[in-house]
Amino acid sequence: MYAIIESCGKQYKVAEGDVVFFEKLDVEEGKKVTFDHVVLVSEEGKIEVGAPYVKGVKVEGKVVSHGKGKKILVYKYKAKKNYRRTQGHRQPYTKVEITKIKTAAEKAVAEEKKTEKKATETTAKKTTTTKTAEKAEK
Repeated sequence: MYAIIESCGKQYKVAEGDVVFFEKLDVEEGKKVTFDHVVLVSEEGKIEVGAPYVKGVKVEGKVVSHGKGKKILVYKYKAKKNYRRTQGHRQPYTKVEITKIKTAAEKAVAEEKKTEKKATETTAKKTTTTKTAEKAEK
């Protein structure tokens, strides 16, 4: 299973367990980050393409570290004018480990479990309140 997500003005192909270098994200190290701009999802041969994004699909990741990339040199030069300028640049990045790709089907299953759990809790509360009411009557 893989997904193509859009972040920082670029598109990235990610799968669970991948480590991806994004342009600097404003998230602390060790925190979770969620990408909801999913352009494409491929699951067991089925490809789902969004228009522009796939609904109900999210990609979760964990920020591993922040850093700076390799230095590149920018050199300006004008012939016969004695004009030369050199400037260096290091692009900041955020290293993210992709932990989970949540699809709409998984989300529906999780919601069913939540409603099922709430239903069992409410029935347990009702039986408890009826038992206490019966004891109070005696």
